[in-house]
Amino acid sequence: MSKKIINPISSSRQERAVEQYMQEVRNIVAAKLTRRDLLKMGLTASAGGLVSITGDAFYPNLAMAGASNIHISPPCTKPWTDLLPIPKVCVPVDEFEGPEVDKEGCKSTHNRWHPGEDDYCDFKEARVETHQRWEEFGGNAGIKYRYELMAREINWNFYSSLEYPNFNSKVWTYVDLNSDAVGVLRIKAQYGEPIVMRMHNGLPTNSGNGNGDNQGFGINQISPHLHNAHNPHTSDGGPTRFYDSGTWWDHWYPNVRAGFASTHKNGTTRNGLWCPGDWQETQSTLWFHDHRFDFTAQNVYKGLASFYTLFSDDIKLDTDDETTGLRLPSGEYDIPMLITDKSFDTNGQMFWDPFMTEGFLGDQQTVNFKIKPKLYVKRRKYRLRFLNGGPSRFVQLFLSNGTSLTRIANCGNLLPKAQIVPSIRLGVAERADVIVDFSQLAPGTEFYLENRLEQINGQGPTGKLLGSNGNTRLLKFIVTDEAVQDDSAPMATLQTQTMVPMPLPSKNPAVKQRTFSFGSLNGAWTVNDQLFNKDVISAYPVEGKAEVWTLKSGGGWSHPIHIHFEEFQVISRDGAASKMNIEDKSRKDVVRIGQASWSTNNSGEVKVYMQFRDWHGDYPMHCHNVVHEDHGMMVIFKVVPSDDPNAGK
Repeated sequence: MSKKIINPISSSRQERAVEQYMQEVRNIVAAKLTRRDLLKMGLTASAGGLVSITGDAFYPNLAMAGASNIHISPPCTKPWTDLLPIPKVCVPVDEFEGPEVDKEGCKSTHNRWHPGEDDYCDFKEARVETHQRWEEFGGNAGIKYRYELMAREINWNFYSSLEYPNFNSKVWTYVDLNSDAVGVLRIKAQYGEPIVMRMHNGLPTNSGNGNGDNQGFGINQISPHLHNAHNPHTSDGGPTRFYDSGTWWDHWYPNVRAGFASTHKNGTTRNGLWCPGDWQETQSTLWFHDHRFDFTAQNVYKGLASFYTLFSDDIKLDTDDETTGLRLPSGEYDIPMLITDKSFDTNGQMFWDPFMTEGFLGDQQTVNFKIKPKLYVKRRKYRLRFLNGGPSRFVQLFLSNGTSLTRIANCGNLLPKAQIVPSIRLGVAERADVIVDFSQLAPGTEFYLENRLEQINGQGPTGKLLGSNGNTRLLKFIVTDEAVQDDSAPMATLQTQTMVPMPLPSKNPAVKQRTFSFGSLNGAWTVNDQLFNKDVISAYPVEGKAEVWTLKSGGGWSHPIHIHFEEFQVISRDGAASKMNIEDKSRKDVVRIGQASWSTNNSGEVKVYMQFRDWHGDYPMHCHNVVHEDHGMMVIFKVVPSDDPNAGK
């Protein structure tokens, strides 16, 4: 049934209608009305938003508004006034304030300062669950660094502080308890140095309804997922391992390469330097975000997302020191950038429409939680780490001065060799590390990072590229007159040197093939015609083995598919290796299928080769348009030993 848009007489009437719609949505969310309740009111929730049962729009919803140029959020008329927030590096401690890490979990209570509160709060360990292979990595003695973080509510101004100094939106972010790092954080880790991230859930609990004071959306239960890391399932941050406000959990990250206990038990060497596992599985730019099922989109949109950068000084590869290894720009010249959509009401408070099940598009795009910030750069090379944090928008990034991008990493890993490209398309959760050389630009030069990919609804991008204009600009670069020492490798070297060759699938041939079809059903999203069920295991791959999975999408929808546990390799698109895009020719943890997967081309099918090594346990596969994930587009698979009765099923 078609949905008609109100045809307002004036922009002020449009704005009033949108504000009224926003308030009605908040009231419905606060009242916890079900679909049955909405039907009694003559309303229903659909892929397009909240509509009447006649098919008319109750009020102009956000997807319609975006397509109709109805401005919901206050405009940013004074852009480029605030500096880009640079993610601060979290500070480790020698020992935890509370109990030491326990292999089995101790269910202890400890007193921990809750930032922003007036006193100390008791936090209880969330659950008892054994850390796999704990002794193999030295147990407690093997932990190199301990981090203490908390998920909590803070005030944050996404807008220009010059134009809207009082726009303090309530957001949920991770906070480093041992420094002033807040907002988008960064943990720096090294291979061969296991860490524990003790995450406290300090989200609001004062509403008395069991869900906390959530300002209209989100839930105060968390499951921080270290996206793309090769970790035991107990620390993966899976969708069912969430924990309540007032509890904590020790996420143990061994920081070890895949294959260490299976295909590469004797380790491997690079330039004479040995490491456990397969060095060709070395990773780089990871991130952690909330993954509580049914609420991933809302909690991540609300701010629960940060960076985890993994270095490989052990084999002198990506070392975090531009004088060694590949000599990549480091320190202050290595800048992560989280790109996300947002929408706001007239008071600058974030707004979320839970009735838009096709995907949520905001009318403002932010970089590290700022709308149109600026970045002063010195006359030398920088490493920029782009991450599309969604929740539903695809992006295609350009530099407005026409400079090509030297891409050195794709998803969480270094490429075999750099790719020199005019732009980079990213689905939700995809990443790209690029090198940009500002040394040849005159002081005072200004240009922009732009997203020029057209997308008008949650279905996916049209594939059309927009012309450069004020709406496409995300970040302003301003070149200073400061020429500083640059010890990173020359551009000619960065563009030609071999970084991480692709592992050879022939060394571990696939033993099984499976097919997963991503579709829709009555306004919700399915995998193989089934909605997500946390109690159903859809596949039992055998530890140490490899499989080929075919991922399909129909109906013109775009789906960025993410598989937890290990990176995979795309081996064909639509049945042919020759149809693979340049972005496919590397290890991946997210792959785009469906409408406008690349350029203006649709791609209804990909085959991926994936190994399942070293750890046992359950992991998910899902669409990383997280609105789709929260409405059923997710399955659970379980890695099992060869003698398990379900092995291979």
